[in-house]
Order: sequence, then structure tokens, then C-alpha cells
Amino acid sequence: MAGKRSLLAERMRQVDASGIRKAFDLAARLPDPINLSIGQPDFDVPEACKRRAIEAIQSGRNKYTVTQGEAALRERIAEALRTEFGSFDSPVLVTSGVSGGILLAVLATLNPGDEAIVPDPYFVMYKHLVRLIGAVPVFVDTYPDWRLRADRMESAVTDRTRMLILASPANPTGAVYSKEELESAMEVARRHNLLVLADEIYRDFVYDGPVASAWPMGDRVILLRGFSKSHAMTGWRLGYATGPAEILHAMTTLQQYTFVCAPAPFQWAALEAFDADPSEQVAAFRERRDLVYEGLKDRFHVEKPQGAFYIFPEAPSGNGTEFAERAASAGVLVIPGGVFSQRDTHFRISYAADRRTLERGIEALNRLAAEGATKPRGGNP
Repeated sequence: MAGKRSLLAERMRQVDASGIRKAFDLAARLPDPINLSIGQPDFDVPEACKRRAIEAIQSGRNKYTVTQGEAALRERIAEALRTEFGSFDSPVLVTSGVSGGILLAVLATLNPGDEAIVPDPYFVMYKHLVRLIGAVPVFVDTYPDWRLRADRMESAVTDRTRMLILASPANPTGAVYSKEELESAMEVARRHNLLVLADEIYRDFVYDGPVASAWPMGDRVILLRGFSKSHAMTGWRLGYATGPAEILHAMTTLQQYTFVCAPAPFQWAALEAFDADPSEQVAAFRERRDLVYEGLKDRFHVEKPQGAFYIFPEAPSGNGTEFAERAASAGVLVIPGGVFSQRDTHFRISYAADRRTLERGIEALNRLAAEGATKPRGGNP
């Protein structure tokens, strides 16, 4: 007699539970955690956006929109991109967050067996979504300083390579790629006729100068941006995509059969987001970046992040999971580096928390480092 058939599809073997979600669960059980684990802004949605959302709900804008998103929002997005880049005439798709856009993009462009180059460390979703559709993530090491190196990407290209995934500013490292780094990466992509998936969700959080975009550097770029981080709309699930018309058409078709459309009232609310000034929040996060970096650099080997709201120190023991478990026992929640990397030597801190929480976290982490570790290898950068 045949054994019982599994209830789950074979593809689920390619996906494990998110280490970030595990931290959510652990935070709910601890009485007073110092939570440095979750990449979620601690400020609220701008008041004008909230008012517009309430008005939209009360006026009955609660039904399906067209799949590609409300025309008024798409035109407002196009206007902003036109202002930024000088010219813009590509289609726009409003997505259910940048995460939804990533899923649609890989579904539309990657076949089973295709390869996607992913700089390591990486946002955890890239690996799992690429694998979920039967494609293969190929990781390109950016240790120890999180910089893009064109020669490493070139070496990773095979005849099955289809896509290059770039995120700047980056999660979990806070790295911001220079214009020269992006141009070198785009040259590799052009030479091998690769698609480029440019995840720019953290674009507004840049602390040490201007940020370059991959969009103007090639004609095979899928650009993904959103409102979750810059406007604290993480629960509103609202992002947008643009790129080659053929790909955007395919992504729109796929959205019909998956998300249907992004949440309708929040599409109207997002019209107000373009008039909101995030500079106050960015300045506050720059101060937090400096506080955390200066507070940890004497005990930890750590690169100073240039953007986003993460820092990625090396664990004193060289084992990210072991150190994250020790930290959790001390009431501090951080994410082990193995969640974001093929290595497990580091850990991620989110400094999207108030100053007092950060100060308590710095004190506790330094105490843990002093208890059981010698000075990390390599000293300070």
C-alpha cells in the first residue's frame, strides 16, 4: 500500500519560515524586549494621507480598481519619475507593496532553471521567490564591505543567467551603491543581455549624499518603489513598478489572477504622499545611524551604513545565530545573518526604534560582546 501523499507541494521544500517573522513571534512573548529586529518605521503615516484614506473609505472608494491601479495615481507616479529623470514614458503598475511587485516580476520573467544573480547579503525574499518558481539564485559575495564588484558578477554569469537583482539602499547592510558601482554592474548586464530588477524601496533613507538609480542606465530595468518605508505605510501594501512595456503588461496580467489590484482606498491616499516631506524623519534616522554605529564600533567589526535603517555587525564569535540567541536571552531581539546570507557570521540590527531603546540595546550588546569574546577579527573599518 502506497504511503500517504504529502499535503504540501514539493516547491514548499524550497521555502522556510522567515527568521524575521520568528522575531515577531518572540517579541510577542517577551515581557519587555529591546526590539531591534523589525524593519518597520516607528513614525506614523502622514496626517494628510490618513485623512485622504478616510475620505476615500467614507465616499465609497472601496471596490476593485482597474488592475494596473487608479489612473490618477499612475499619472502622479509618472510625473514624479519624469521630474526625477528628466523624461519618462514607460507604463506604471500599482502593486501590493514592493514585495508584490517582486513576485510579479520574477513570475513574468524567469523560467524554471533560469539563474538570477543576487549580491550577498540580500533581502530574504529574493532567494525564496526565485526558488519558488523553479529558478536558481546565484549569490555573489560582497563581504567584507558590502560593495558591488563587477568582476565577481561577471564570474557568476553562465548561459542560464537571466536576471541581476540590485537593491540600493540595501537591506540588511545599509549599503548605498555609488553611481560608478551601478554603472559597472549595468555594463555586465548589458554585455550578457540580462534583465535588472532594481529594488529601491529605501530610496528616501540616504544619509551621506545623493543616491544613484539603475533606471536611467539601461533599457531592461524593472524599477520597484513604494510607500511602505518612506511614509510608514507598511500595512497599507502599496508600491509601484515600471519597466519594459512587454514585462509590465505581463505583470499586470499576473496581478489580475493574484492580487487583483492594490488596496483601493490607499491608492487614493497615496496621492497625498508625493507632497509629504520626509526630511525630518530622514534626519532623525541619520542621528540614530550615527548613535548605533558609534556605540558599537569599539566592540564590533562593523561597516557604517549609508542608507536604509539597518546595520550589519559581525558577531564576536563569528556565529550570527549563536549571538542572536544569546542576545534574545538577554532580552535583545536581533536577526542572525544567516537569514540574509549564505554566511552566518553577522547579525542585523534595525535602528527604526526610539533613542532610549537603541541606547539600551547598545549597552546590552556591548555587554554580551565583553562577556564572551575577544576583539573581533580585523578591528574597525
